Amino acid sequence: MSTIKVIGAGLAGCEAAYQIAERNIEVELYEMKPHKKTPAHKSDNFAELVCSNSLKAMRLESAAGLLKEEMRMLNSLLVKCADKCKVPAGGALAVNRDDFSSMVTNIIKNHPNIKVIEKEVTEIPTDNITVIASGPLTSEILADKIFDICGGSLSFFDAAAPIVKAESIDVNYAFTASRYDRGEDDYINCPMNKEEYEAFYEQLVSAERTPLHNVDVANPKVYEGCMPVEIMAQRGIDTLRFGAMKPVGLKDPRTNHRPWAVLQLRTENADKTMYNLVGFQTNLKFGEQKRVFGMIPALKNAEFIRYGVMHRNTFINSPMLLNADFNLRINNNIFFAGQITGVEGYMESGVSGLMAGINAVRKLKNLNPLILPKETMTGALSRYISDVSVSNFQPMGANMGILPPLEIHIKDKKERAKQYAGRSLAILNQMKEKGELI
Repeated sequence: MSTIKVIGAGLAGCEAAYQIAERNIEVELYEMKPHKKTPAHKSDNFAELVCSNSLKAMRLESAAGLLKEEMRMLNSLLVKCADKCKVPAGGALAVNRDDFSSMVTNIIKNHPNIKVIEKEVTEIPTDNITVIASGPLTSEILADKIFDICGGSLSFFDAAAPIVKAESIDVNYAFTASRYDRGEDDYINCPMNKEEYEAFYEQLVSAERTPLHNVDVANPKVYEGCMPVEIMAQRGIDTLRFGAMKPVGLKDPRTNHRPWAVLQLRTENADKTMYNLVGFQTNLKFGEQKRVFGMIPALKNAEFIRYGVMHRNTFINSPMLLNADFNLRINNNIFFAGQITGVEGYMESGVSGLMAGINAVRKLKNLNPLILPKETMTGALSRYISDVSVSNFQPMGANMGILPPLEIHIKDKKERAKQYAGRSLAILNQMKEKGELI
């Protein structure tokens, strides 16, 4: 029997190893704990939940709830354990962290097809089918090897600007144009007059920020190169007007004059359902981002698909490197899984491991890869991390904004989410009945 190697026993690695082993393939699971730990890890157990015990909403009419239900249909180890370890948390699926990690660890260590090897991986076996699930705090030695195999496409710090849903942008206060009318109308421009800008500026520089931990800013040079917009603004009231919000080369069709300041939005995907706030890397708390950026007239009702973040996070430039089955294009023996692929969140990491594990087995058996339809949350995430049209790739969590639009536009947000969920689960049920999810 052939063996598949899995590097890392975090959420993604454990899910990948389980999916492979359940398909009667032997797994060698490499984990550097307990001999070596990252600054963020405390327990010797696998699948350690570092930042929170919440796995987000349970209701199907939410992106997080839909993702977990899809994972249940795919026989997810993590969701199975989470359901057994849950604690009261309103509408969220929260777990007892120690119980959850212990349960996952026991199942993995006692699986007859899984051999756990406690050592740090310093070389990537490129001639063997391998799933790399080493996480956002990958050790320096392994990160260097990943850097080499990926041709230098590796980020060590996540400085991301927010992304908003296209249909939530108020077009009455925006216009499409490129500077000096060069090229297509590539940007949605959000103009502000002097009074609007100065009010926005005052709130921006005084807004509450998320504390940065030592592990996040271990390299001050990297941090300086990812300057948050709120820090940049503190250099003077006009700094942004000569930087991220410069109005030169643009004319507001409502006034036929150049605006006082302009925020540009750039599309994140080929379908133009998501737009990035250009130059607005930020470390503001999520609620503050919604409040302060919502002062820009075109964004007053904006739905944030992803808020800006700034923290230590090793991830590859997946759209340039991975197929939708999480397979490395330049070496078909290598799969990636977890946050290193640019998915963001506990369950998102888990589902990437689930799909990488399934597809590693299918690769071993010379079967076509399993790539779920883009109408499913799992398929949409797989598509996002492999979509070559995604500009300025940054990590993404499950959200309704990455799903293709419904055939009929539904104004009510809750009803729209319900229809998204119903569409996804109907597709998966059909695939399950046909035996296509094996």
